[in-house]
Amino acid sequence: MSEHVEWSEPDGPAPAAGAAVTPADAADAARLVSFGLQPKLQPARDQEYADLLRRYREDPPFARLADAVATGLGLIVLEVSPRAGMAVTAAEDSVFAVRMGDYARRTSADGGDRFLHGLAHLAVAAMAYPRPEDLADDGYIGRITVNGVDAFVRQACRRLEERAEEQGENTDPATDAPGLEAAWRIWVRRSATGATKDARRLAGSTTGIVAKAAAFLTESGFLQRTGDDHGGTYRTTARYQLQVRDLAGSAALAELLDLGVVPVTDGTPTLLPAEESDDLELVADAGLPFHSS
Repeated sequence: MSEHVEWSEPDGPAPAAGAAVTPADAADAARLVSFGLQPKLQPARDQEYADLLRRYREDPPFARLADAVATGLGLIVLEVSPRAGMAVTAAEDSVFAVRMGDYARRTSADGGDRFLHGLAHLAVAAMAYPRPEDLADDGYIGRITVNGVDAFVRQACRRLEERAEEQGENTDPATDAPGLEAAWRIWVRRSATGATKDARRLAGSTTGIVAKAAAFLTESGFLQRTGDDHGGTYRTTARYQLQVRDLAGSAALAELLDLGVVPVTDGTPTLLPAEESDDLELVADAGLPFHSS
C-alpha cells in the first residue's frame, strides 16, 4: 500500500467511448470490484484503487463493465466516489451475503438468540442515524457506545410494554416466539453483563451481543473504534451510512425509530414521546447488514 495519494487528474487520456472491451478492461473492472470488497481499503492511500475509481467516473463503458461484474457476483453498487470508494452490498442470493442465523451461531448454540443479534444491529443503525437528515447528510458522522446501545434497546422495550398495556395487548409472549417484538422483551430479561463476580461482559449478555455487532461492523469497514469508554465507543464510516440508507425502508428499523427513543451525543439514550403512527409489520430475522434465512 502506497502513501497518501491526492485525487488528481489522470496522467493519460481515457479510452474512447466507442472502443471495444478488451480482456484487460475486464480485468481492471474485476480488480475495482475486488477493491470494493475490501471495505477498510481507502482509495486515498492506494494509487491503483484511486486510478480505477477515476476511470469509473470518467469512462462510462468501463463503469458499465464494472457494474456488470458486480451484478454477476450478486453485488449491488451503492456508490462509487473518493469518499466511499466502490461501496457494494451483497444481494440476498449472493455468495457474499451474510445470514443472521449463521452469524448468531458463531456465538451461541441457542437459535433464539439470532433475534437478539439482529436487534443489536438495528439498534446500532438507529442510534447512529436517529434522524432522516443525519442519514441524508454525507458529512454526518454517527457515534455510538456499546452500553448506550444496550440502554437504548431496554428503553425501547419499556416503551413497547407501555404501548401494549395501553392497547390491552399481551405483553408476555413465549420466549421462542418469532419476530423482533419478541426479541425486545427477551432482551430486557437478559443480563446486561453476565453473572460473573467481577461483572465481566459475557458473550451471551446483552452488552456482549452489542459488542459482537460493533466488532463485526468494525471488521466490515462500517464502524471505527475510537475508545474503550462505556463498553467501547465507535464512529460511523461513509460505507455504513450508505448501507443504512439502502435498508432504511425496512419495517423493523422504522418501527424502532418510531418508538421515540432518541440518543444524545455521548451515546446515552433519552425517551421522548413518539408521534402517532400506524403499526408496521416487523420482519423476522431483519438486521443490518444481514439477509433473512
